[in-house]
Amino acid sequence: MKKIMVLPGDGIGPEIVDETIKILDYMNLKYNLGISYEYGDIGGISIDKYGIPIKDDVIEKCKNSSAVLLGAVGGPKWDTTVPGMPRPEDALLKARKELNLFANLRPVKIYKPLIASSTLKEEVLEGVDILVVRELTGGIYFGEKNRLSDNKGEFAYDTEKYYKYEIERIARIGFNSARLRRKKVTSVDKANVLESSRFWRETVINVHKDFEDIELNHMYVDNTSMQLIRNPRQFDVIVTSNLFGDILSDETAMISGSIGLLPSASLREDSFGMFEPIHGSAPDIAGQGKANPIAQILSLAMLLRYSLNIPDLAVLIEKAVDAVLEKGNRTADIYFGENKLVSTSEMGLLILNEIKKLG
Repeated sequence: MKKIMVLPGDGIGPEIVDETIKILDYMNLKYNLGISYEYGDIGGISIDKYGIPIKDDVIEKCKNSSAVLLGAVGGPKWDTTVPGMPRPEDALLKARKELNLFANLRPVKIYKPLIASSTLKEEVLEGVDILVVRELTGGIYFGEKNRLSDNKGEFAYDTEKYYKYEIERIARIGFNSARLRRKKVTSVDKANVLESSRFWRETVINVHKDFEDIELNHMYVDNTSMQLIRNPRQFDVIVTSNLFGDILSDETAMISGSIGLLPSASLREDSFGMFEPIHGSAPDIAGQGKANPIAQILSLAMLLRYSLNIPDLAVLIEKAVDAVLEKGNRTADIYFGENKLVSTSEMGLLILNEIKKLG
């Protein structure tokens, strides 16, 4: 029996998770997968109920699962700048750290029917296929931070710190991923300014000695952000730090036309992972049936591929999404021209029906 921990979270999270669970229910029954799942609270809803963004018993249930399916967390209701006050996003940092989810994989695919929804020209986008591999449990997000004052006044600081082993293991994930793709890795840093980036670059170069079949190049993060707009086709696998990966992966999302299309997998060294869309909780449209469930549904596909080792069903979901988009069905975030505007639940049902046809 395989167990999945389901954490719908805040905002549109419960809506898009509901559509995804309908697909999982169908596959579980049709293909006799033997999957069970349990729900838990995370983020703002957990703060409202318990005063903390995630309870320890939820973390323990995640540890005892085969994988975690996460919706989204956060919203203006819980925004605070008061030091020590709980924030929904704290739950993500805690979960990643305690579950040792050090590698975040964010695939960026250009859907041909949606090229017009991007702000970039079609000739720039044609053929773009990028995998961003982001280090997830180190760097400035987990470094020492504080607010203090001295004779100059108040100040705050955050510390970027990486251990050698943290860089080595994420670099290996990047090189191994490239072996299954076009065999090119771009390591992104800021080695002209930051000592942590110089250490990052040196370590990646050393790891590359074990992957001589893979082309490696290095790029400063500011140049990378420019090149992603100028010529995104030059990239295959991008490997980078927690902070840089957070920023660049959102940029790549907008290359695709909508952040509502892209899934992610946060993995450790075994098959366990946490799978979630890269977008936020979008509280301004929560409960209105406007949310795009595709990124969440594709996150389920990644869960089937990486944690449950059922790649055929992952491909089935991906083909169903392709087919639905090819037929002109659009949620509000990707709607343009003469397409058919559908709701969250309608998009989920269309994808489920395509799965039934194709499977």
